[in-house]
Amino acid sequence: EGCIRGAVLGAAGCADEKVVAGVQDVVVCGGRHRVDVEAGDDDGGSGIAVVSLASSDNDKVNTGGAELPRILGYKARSGTGGLHRRDCKLKQNERTQRIAELTKYHGAFTASERQVLDKPVEELVQDVQKEIVQPIDILRAYGKAALKAQEKTNCLTEIMIGACEGWLADGSINFKGPLAGIPVSLKDSNGVAGFDSTLGYSSKVGNKKSVDGPLVRLLKDAGAVPYVKTNLPITLLSFESANDVWGRTTNPHNSKYSAGGSTGGEGALLAFGGGRIGIGSDVAGSVRAPAHFSGIYSLRCSIGRWPKAGAETSMPGQEGVPSIFSPMTRTMGDLTYFTEAMIGMKPWKYDHSVHPIPWRSDIFDGIKKQKVLKVGILRSDGVIDPSPACVRALDKAADALRAQGHEVVELSGMPDMYEALELASKLLNSDGCQTFESWRRPGEWVDPGAAQMSYYAYLPRPIKWIYNFYVRYVRRDPVWAGILEGWGPKSAYEQWKLVARREAYKARWHEWWEKEAKVDFILTPPNATPAVPHDAMADACSSCGYTFLWNLIDYTAGIVPITHVDRTLDALPASFSLRKLNGVARGAYMHYDADAMHGLPVAVQVVGKRLEEEKVLAAMERVEEALGDDKYQLLAID
Repeated sequence: EGCIRGAVLGAAGCADEKVVAGVQDVVVCGGRHRVDVEAGDDDGGSGIAVVSLASSDNDKVNTGGAELPRILGYKARSGTGGLHRRDCKLKQNERTQRIAELTKYHGAFTASERQVLDKPVEELVQDVQKEIVQPIDILRAYGKAALKAQEKTNCLTEIMIGACEGWLADGSINFKGPLAGIPVSLKDSNGVAGFDSTLGYSSKVGNKKSVDGPLVRLLKDAGAVPYVKTNLPITLLSFESANDVWGRTTNPHNSKYSAGGSTGGEGALLAFGGGRIGIGSDVAGSVRAPAHFSGIYSLRCSIGRWPKAGAETSMPGQEGVPSIFSPMTRTMGDLTYFTEAMIGMKPWKYDHSVHPIPWRSDIFDGIKKQKVLKVGILRSDGVIDPSPACVRALDKAADALRAQGHEVVELSGMPDMYEALELASKLLNSDGCQTFESWRRPGEWVDPGAAQMSYYAYLPRPIKWIYNFYVRYVRRDPVWAGILEGWGPKSAYEQWKLVARREAYKARWHEWWEKEAKVDFILTPPNATPAVPHDAMADACSSCGYTFLWNLIDYTAGIVPITHVDRTLDALPASFSLRKLNGVARGAYMHYDADAMHGLPVAVQVVGKRLEEEKVLAAMERVEEALGDDKYQLLAID
């Protein structure tokens, strides 16, 4: 697409001149092609061209071995990207105006608001149902906190607080439900009537939803109050949440670092104290990386346990590694209560894709009461060994469990975890990145990691072959070469083969767990390193093996924050050599600096088998209980 746009703009003479309408001959990737150009002006005065290929081949353009999709209605702007800038400014101004209009939500917290902020969700629900506290008072407290979090971290997108006051007054919210009066934050992709779900793409600005999505209807029926939506990365394929529409979200512990992605806005908001419960989505770690980076709790549910219908996505139709919406919270107790409340609402009555599995108290209580649990320690994903900070957090949790009398064993013999990263990466991007690129306007910034994936997908095959040969045999890096090999759009035949591999891989994990490991749950790092600095995804875009594995095989996994980076305890040893690492590991460790990271959160990941949400939540509680007074300390609410 970029080559076609560049060729058309080049034919116009220079980037600042208007594109001439009509059929033109342009050179694209070494070949000459006919394109139809319809010129026009946006309100900023720059030229616009709607470009389509004037070719008898309606499917693709041959570009020397690569295949570019036929471009229909692709808007190529001459240099300035006027519509893109206009729509970004429109949304930012709209957000600023909405915040300014909330005059009652500015200023210091009152004593009663402090009391609200200090109470767990379950207690607040009881207060609402007993009419001890009014829902509007809870909204005021958390509305104030959310605006403070926005000022500090830029975590919010759609500000819905003004609309919430109307919902509380007109009966839209059920105050008898299990979440009565509780503000809930939503990842921007969730559909709420009257508000956009841009996903950070300017092309999606102005497409306000006419009705609430099934998940939002369920929340309101449960008594929850959806009060803000939160930031995410353009493409939704990054551990950094940034885009041109809303800007970049920063980590509340250190503004130079990412709050995570793709649900990074939620991570920042909850860690700061701007909310207690929220909902994100996870396709490769998107509710777990933000929890690890920002210091909160999250649960990646198995597919079919949590509703997801009615939400926007950057890759509709992608089912090679399905995405799942899941809960994120400020505390462990709130995570369990929130999950039980949502499942208790029978979400299968709202969304056809949800399994009709009620909350299973017997499973949860069984793990909570079991005297001796067998816990498996999984130390590495086989691609990137964990950093000293993540090793220390894992050891701290394991030692605490041992001290409680639990059986803690080192795991081995599991299926090759590198295969999971290689296979999941190709399944997730089997369209050659066409879909997430299709929403992007010319001149629109894209996450550097996603940009690399898209760029490499359409390199001519001979260039790919030469580069892969160099990586594998000259650099002697079979790990990176294996991921790159075959990277690009897949035919139906190729996709089916990948799916067959996925199912066989799942079967091997199931057999290993049942016949060899025989553990109650697994304890493993959520990532090789703590939070990454801004723009580090240019190097660390494949550093997701610790989370991506569980998406591929659809196992339930939760995050428990354990400690903070210590510049002395977590420094790399003198013997460490970046040059000796494979390409994926090198990209992650390029940005590991214990001194600069001092104070950032570090978590562990608790993993159960498929559809074991109750079991994993109970195991997470046992981990935190084992830590006792040495458990993770949350950020204080300013």
